[in-house]
Amino acid sequence: MNGEKWVFGYGSLMWRPGFPFLETAHARVHGYHRSLCVYSHVHRGTPERPGLVLGLDRGGACRGVAYRVDDRHWDETVDYLRVREQTTGVYLETCLNMIFADGQQRQGLAYIIDRNHFQYTGRLTVDDMVRHVAGSVGQSGPNPEYVLNTHAHLRELGVRDALLEELSQRLRAIEPQSAAPSGSGL
Repeated sequence: MNGEKWVFGYGSLMWRPGFPFLETAHARVHGYHRSLCVYSHVHRGTPERPGLVLGLDRGGACRGVAYRVDDRHWDETVDYLRVREQTTGVYLETCLNMIFADGQQRQGLAYIIDRNHFQYTGRLTVDDMVRHVAGSVGQSGPNPEYVLNTHAHLRELGVRDALLEELSQRLRAIEPQSAAPSGSGL
């Protein structure tokens, strides 16, 4: 790891990391893919009306953003991420091999889905996803905002995600006021 400390973001961490960092780099991880597979009971929904958020699920590959964190801020960054990502224990904290655009590899802290957790959705149909996302709101704001922000940021990075593209189109059709993503929330 060359003594460097990195964090891998694949969802809202890409557009709202919430911690200080020294640099960013486009990176990908193998063995996991970005999936809207987490029932959100806090940030983007409630237990009574769960929303959906992303997790890294087994199989495939995922492109995202790597953040290099100064050693002086590492402990507070990890503490912050644990509070943010581990609210209900749905993610497993792990270290993954990240491959940068220039071919260099680094280890990075990442949060993968715990498939044994009750908030893991398994496979949902697109109709089920739209139903969960539309109208769900949690402590960090409306669930459609989360999906639209993530999709918009992926497009800025040059990453095409067909599922998030379809969900974004369908959500805009349902909720025209959601046409422009904002910069807030998890």
